[in-house]
Amino acid sequence: MNERVYFPKLYVNGSRQSPKGVSTVSKFVNLDYIRFLTWMREALTMPESDLIHHAGLDSVVYLRIYIVGLKIFVPLAVLACAILIPVNATGGTLVNLKKELVFSDIDKLSISNVQSGSQRFWAHLLMAYVFSAWTCFVLYTEYDKIASMRLHFLASQRRRADQFTVLVRNVPPDTDETISEHVDHFFRVNHPDHYLTHQVVYNANKLAKLVKKKEKLKNWLDYYQIKYSRHPEKRPTTKEGFLGLWGERVDAIDFYTAEIDTLVQKIAEERERVLKDPEAIMPVAFVSFNTRWGAAVCAQTQQSKNPTIWLTEWAPEPRDVYWSNLAIPFVAIAIRKLVMGVTLFFLVFFFMIPIAAVQSLANLDGIEKVAPFLKSIIEVKIIKSFLQGFLPGLALKIFLIILPTILMIMSKIEGYAATSILERRAAAKYYYFMLVNVFLGSIITGTAFQQLHAFLHQSPTQIPKTIGVSIPMKATFFITYIMVDGWAGIAGEILRLKPLIIFHLKNMFLVKTEKDRENAMDPGSVGFPEALPQLQLYFLLGLVYAVITPILLPFIVIFFGFAYFVYRHQVINVYNQEYESVAAFWPHVHSRIVAALVISQLLLLGLLSTKKAADSTPILLALPVLTIWFQRFCKSRFEPAFRRYPLEEAMAKDTLERATEPNLNLKGYLSNSYLHPIFKSEGNEENEMGEWRDDDSLVLTKRHSKLNTPGASENSYIASPEYDEETYNYQV
Repeated sequence: MNERVYFPKLYVNGSRQSPKGVSTVSKFVNLDYIRFLTWMREALTMPESDLIHHAGLDSVVYLRIYIVGLKIFVPLAVLACAILIPVNATGGTLVNLKKELVFSDIDKLSISNVQSGSQRFWAHLLMAYVFSAWTCFVLYTEYDKIASMRLHFLASQRRRADQFTVLVRNVPPDTDETISEHVDHFFRVNHPDHYLTHQVVYNANKLAKLVKKKEKLKNWLDYYQIKYSRHPEKRPTTKEGFLGLWGERVDAIDFYTAEIDTLVQKIAEERERVLKDPEAIMPVAFVSFNTRWGAAVCAQTQQSKNPTIWLTEWAPEPRDVYWSNLAIPFVAIAIRKLVMGVTLFFLVFFFMIPIAAVQSLANLDGIEKVAPFLKSIIEVKIIKSFLQGFLPGLALKIFLIILPTILMIMSKIEGYAATSILERRAAAKYYYFMLVNVFLGSIITGTAFQQLHAFLHQSPTQIPKTIGVSIPMKATFFITYIMVDGWAGIAGEILRLKPLIIFHLKNMFLVKTEKDRENAMDPGSVGFPEALPQLQLYFLLGLVYAVITPILLPFIVIFFGFAYFVYRHQVINVYNQEYESVAAFWPHVHSRIVAALVISQLLLLGLLSTKKAADSTPILLALPVLTIWFQRFCKSRFEPAFRRYPLEEAMAKDTLERATEPNLNLKGYLSNSYLHPIFKSEGNEENEMGEWRDDDSLVLTKRHSKLNTPGASENSYIASPEYDEETYNYQV
């Protein structure tokens, strides 16, 4: 039974079925999973090409981030342990100051043990250059490799709807034509040889909520019908109130049948309204072309002389589309992004204020005021001591647990149209939060607000010095953090205790059929919004402490090595990625690793400036400049492969497809690809919902002739002022 928790992907893709005739022990304990070397060997033996086919390029590139960590930090750990640790350990400064300072054995292995003004700092300076050069070399080769993998994946990828489709936003209103007619007309005029068809976007958010509510009621109806089929002597009952907790008791089957019938009527009415109400059609459309080349030209060029209208971008793959956000007006998106940016700033620097407010309500006095009847229980000595020690930290822990969800909601409010982009934006917000509140917050004492106040009231040149002085003293804390958060987190990942408990609870109380069991067995995905920021934080810690306290590096290496093995197994057997962005997150990962490298260099510069290393410190000034130049070079060299699709590749793929499939009905293939899932689930006919027109010899329009009207339509895109009604409907 537990195989559905530890190997759910194999059940989802049908490669494994429920075992029959298993022993009692095997029902609850996966003996193969316990044999550590068995799953470890299987996770390592699958070739990367097979892994891409099995799990997708996103998952493979995610695993390569761990390989990058090993490539960077294993040589750094060897060099640092061989050179810097002996240099630091024999410095003797802390031993001489034993009466004045409290220090640990780890501090004796750090740069703090080197006497101010010592010539030993040349070793740290040299290692800073060596470490930076090696890190840049690894990042460059990896960027080159991943860019090539992306282009090869796109070239070898089977035909997909998003290869031919462009998302068009901010379609301008027109007094003579509907949104659908306007879109069709514009692309017939401006892309006459390659435009194929389009699908307008409906604001079906209310309809989606009704359908979702109907599905929940249908689940309850199925539950009571199954219950009645097992015990036909007694009809099941329920209460009419919320979740059946209060209200008049009624027959459950009749009640949910009537509720569903009412909802079906509402859904039909809402669907009819959406289809016939012009206001329900959003100024957004998915426009498809008959070639990849035509789609690439449209997606990567400006469509109008007014750069704020007819905005085009590559359409996400259909399963990646976040439909709710397509209904957001384009102007509102800019306002939303501004508001969420300000909100993120306050969340990062002032997050302790709401926590403190919750904690003040969570104290004993607050509980007694809210629930006076609990006073006698709270005053019991053991309970009182427990609550006083437990409640203050509970509010903070709960906040940190729900923080990724809060950040994802903020990203959704910003209005991005793809789930992959939402996850990347949420990951960026989470990384900024961890950078300020985990890294800087642990180094500089005081709250984030106090840190901000201190930084704003000192010279910018003093900030690296302020942080640099405190860094060596926090090495022990970060080593503990890596062990508790990193090592223990990976152990928890392989044990999957939370999914195991949830699965068994669902299996005990909700699962009645095999289909119910499949629904309870949700494999989930890797979780980029949380996983990527954690990885980027470890890169930051490793690069910052590589020169300052090298003893931290072996702990980083162990984390990356153990995590790579575990997540390779999870990607193969557990996680089922919800979308395929073709490694679109890699440029962000690369940029933040380079940023971490620059931060480490600036902090080392600040630290050395306090050590009176006047001869060696100025030489370090060139290092951040060179690293920033390296980032700009990589951005110009490789990032276009992640932002644009080469026309050469598009033409080659189109030519090959025409030669191998000359009779391909591309319009039929694309017909319902970008139809809202709600309409698909309701079983609508293709010609009801889509705007799938046959190719006409003329570009039809409802515009009045310029010879008969005082002026052109406000958003007319006709290039020549001599166009009249006859020439306007020209051949395509």
